[in-house]
Formats: sequence, structure tokens, C-alpha cells
Amino acid sequence: MKRFIRIVILYLCVLPLTAQEQEVKLKLIETSDIHGNYFPYNFISRQPWKGSLARVAALVEKEREIYGENLILLDNGDILQGQPSAYYYNYIDTVSTHLCAAMLNYMGYDAATLGNHDIETGRTVFDRWIADCRFPVLGANIIDTATGEPYAPPYVAFEREGVKVVILGMITPAIPVWLSENLWPGLRFDDMEESARKWMEIIREKEKPDAVIGLFHAGQSEVLMGGKYKDNASLTVAENVPGFDVVMMGHDHRRECRKVVNVAGDSVLIINPANNGLVVGDVEISFVLENGKVKSKQVQGQLTATEEYGVSEGFMRQFDTQYQAVQEFVGKKIGTFTEPLSTRPSYFGPSAFIDFIHTLQLELSGAEISFATPLSFDAEIKAGDIYVSDMFNLYKYENMLYVMELTGQEIKGFLEESYSLWTNRMTSPEDHLLLLRERPDGGERSTFLNASFNFDSAAGILYTVDVTQPYGEKITILSMADGTPFRSDKIYKVALNSYRGNGGGELLTKGSGIPQDELTERIVFSTDKDLRYYLMEYIESKGTLDPKSLDQWKFVPEEWTVPAAQHDYILLFGEEK
Repeated sequence: MKRFIRIVILYLCVLPLTAQEQEVKLKLIETSDIHGNYFPYNFISRQPWKGSLARVAALVEKEREIYGENLILLDNGDILQGQPSAYYYNYIDTVSTHLCAAMLNYMGYDAATLGNHDIETGRTVFDRWIADCRFPVLGANIIDTATGEPYAPPYVAFEREGVKVVILGMITPAIPVWLSENLWPGLRFDDMEESARKWMEIIREKEKPDAVIGLFHAGQSEVLMGGKYKDNASLTVAENVPGFDVVMMGHDHRRECRKVVNVAGDSVLIINPANNGLVVGDVEISFVLENGKVKSKQVQGQLTATEEYGVSEGFMRQFDTQYQAVQEFVGKKIGTFTEPLSTRPSYFGPSAFIDFIHTLQLELSGAEISFATPLSFDAEIKAGDIYVSDMFNLYKYENMLYVMELTGQEIKGFLEESYSLWTNRMTSPEDHLLLLRERPDGGERSTFLNASFNFDSAAGILYTVDVTQPYGEKITILSMADGTPFRSDKIYKVALNSYRGNGGGELLTKGSGIPQDELTERIVFSTDKDLRYYLMEYIESKGTLDPKSLDQWKFVPEEWTVPAAQHDYILLFGEEK
């Protein structure tokens, strides 16, 4: 008898569902930080590309065969900047439906968020893109200052087979640190955690959802920017604001897929597919319904590579005309370089690559001093004919050119901060010149400890960087480039890009000591077009160029820094200079 009872209990335990129960499975696919990689082709290097929306499309087509309308497709921002395919439809062909919107409509996206690089394109571009999208672009913490209400829908609710899922979208609020207000007039960006608390309460009361998904263009390592903006606060929200089942992240280009426990003791899946469409965030939520109400749910996530799915042939046929238009755009010859340009030498001293940008900035602006940095870690433009595609290697972002008024002391402080991020403090000839993070296995190349796009050098002044000295004492400014005295108390006109001028990298705030709120007051000039546009115009006007280093600064003591540079070059690039 006991054996019979045990068999009955075991049988009941393995029954899949009772007559009153129903299982519903939803699939959520997230892309993020596509950065204009729409086609499986890199229009900058002019070579095939592993990632792209074309590969994501192939994956989604396969998944829809399984999940049908229960597949919810989401994009998490930074999709309008990067490859020339985005630039062309942002600024060149402004009459057609924006290519990115047409593609996302074709693929059946259900919702998206804006990223900081989407805001960087300017309101004319991102307003037009949003209007072309046939799905909601969310932004709970993007506020219209005239009304005090969200500029974009804060959330969207979906019902599938009796299950209601709500997607809440937000962006990092640190936009003012990187981008000038003329790109986002009439908007403000509120704190993510405060906004999430507000909207979670509204969502629970009004929508009574069975699951809530955060779609946040922000990473997971929170940092305070400009003294008041919390960047990369996605994990903070997931842990501190109860109610989320999944938080989909982006912005920091770091793959992640794991579960965390929030303050209420509930499990939250956090997931981030990084960039370029190489992988997608792949989430399945299984609901068990009893008499039409959710009785239980399970959340599982993984990062799924797109390469194995190939390229969607239907996608490529649909957008072949646009593909050819971008090919024609990037294939236009604009000039000739007599020598190759590479970012590699710029980490070890003055370089033709960076000094070419310095020269342009000084000529365009009439400023006395220029700040510039290598925006790509390892970029090269070969000698010979130069094409539009090369300009995206030479200058990666759509930054404007600013002229700001800085004192001599603030200029020195700026450079002290820059070189403190860039250089090691040498105590012997055997030390590293650069501040490196070495790989523990010894088999991989070293990388910089800090982001190389914050390694600004200057032109228009002669100076040395003594790497044996501490922060605050590394930089000695000898004179202006023409030999006239440089004075700490004099106000100079300084040319620099808009990212830096708005506080990006905190060289002006931490280094120069200028409060974030006062940076705008220092701007006396701004171009109306991006620096890449002026670079192309400049090269076309000259025809043939022979860029040379200006040789206006150096590392000292040279008996230490020259051999250390040779050693560090090999560690970074795997070969000798």
C-alpha cells in the first residue's frame, strides 16, 4: 500500500500541468550599441564584418519560427553613430526614411531606447529617426523641460496569451558631461534610480504586470560624472528598486549575463550583449498560468552569438539600394597623403596623426593652443589616395570644435590630469613609461589601464612631461610655440573637441578645476558641423598633404623614456617600432 501511495505521489509530481494550468513562454531578444553596424561589412576598413543587424535578422527569423509573436525584439541604444552607413543617413541623405528606422521596422522591433551617441547626432536627426520608427522609442528619464513630462514614452506594455509584460526604458543621465546642450535643446536627463522608483509604482498600479523588464542604456559599474550624474547605474537600479525581473544593459560594451538579488530578496537577471551585434541578449521567461492568472515564472538568460546564423538574405535584398549608396559615399577620393598616419606613435610622443588634428583645429579656430587625443586605440591611414572611409579612422566621433577660454594654470592642470591617466611614474630605467594593465597569462598584449581617448596632448606650446615626478609636477610649459613667454595668469583661447569641452574625461573639471556647471560659460566658439566634415573639406582643398609631427613636447628624462617607450610599444602592439 505504501509503495502504491509513493507511486501516486511521484506521478502527481511529474505531471506537467493540471487541466486548469497553461504554460506561456516569451522570448526577449536584446541588441545594444550597434553603432551603425547595419550590414555585414565594415565601410571603414572596407572588409567583411562579423556582427551587424543583418546577422541579428537571421537569428530573429529562426527564433520567430519557434516563438512566433511571443518573441519581443528590443534595441538598447547607440545605433545611430559609428559606421558610415549611419552617418550617411544622419547627415547626407536626410530625405529618405532613415535607413536604421527602415531596418528596425523590417525586422519587427517592438521597442527601443536612445543612447548617448544617438543624442550626439542632434535633435534634428534623432527626432526624425524616432518619427520614422514604427515602434515606441522609450525614455522615462528624458524630460521635456517645457512640460516636465517625459520626452518619449516611459514604458510600453505587451500582452501575449494572457501574460502582460512591461518594458521600462531609460538612458544614462550623464549626457551633459559629454554633449553640448545645442544637441538636445529643451531636454533634461533625470537620475535613473529616482526615475525607476517613480515609474515602477505607476506601472504596478496601472498595468498590474506579470513581468517588468528594464531596458537601460547604461552599464553596471556606477560612477559619478561631473560631480552629480550617475553613469552606468543599471546594476544599482536592479538591486535597489524592487519589481524588475530582467534588467537589460548597454553603453559600456561589456558582455554580462548573471542573476543578482535585489533589496527585497528577489532574483533579477542582468544581461548585456556588448556592441556591434556580435551577440544578442537572449532571455526566455516561462509563465505557468492557473485559471488565467500567473501562478509562477522562471527567467533564464544567455548571450547568443549571431555568426552561426549567417546573414539574412531577405534583409540584404531589401536594403541593397542603400548598401550601394553607402559604398559610393565612402569610395569617394578626397585627397592624397604622402606618408602613412598611425595612432601608435602618439602614445610615446608627438605624432603626425595627432598633430594633423592639432593643425586643423588651430587653423579653423584661430586659437592659440589646441588639445587633441587619439580617438581610436590603433588606427592607421596608409600613404596614397585618401577616401571618405579613411576619415572615420582618422576621426571616430561626430564631435564639434570648441574654443574655450582657459588660464595658463588651468591649461597646465588639464595636461597634468591627462598625463596622469596616460603615464606611469618611473622610479628606475626598467619601469614602464606608460600606465599599463598587463595580462596575467603573459601571452596576450598589454592594454592601457585607462581609456586612451582621454590622453590629450597640446599644440601651440612647448612643454616637457617628466615621468619621474608625481601628479601636479609632471608638466613644465617652457613657452608658446613661437618662443614667446607662457604665463600662468594669462587667459588663452584653446581649441578642443566638444566632448572634452563639455567635461568628457573630466580633464577640465578634475584637472583644470573648473566646476561642471561653469564649463559652458568658457565656450566662446563652436562649429556648426562635426570635425570630420572639416577634416574632409581641408584635405580636399589641399589635394596632397605631407603631415609631419610638430615636435612641441617630449617625455623626459630621455635616457629612461626612450628605451622604456621601445619596450612598452612591443607590449602594446606585439612588434617593434
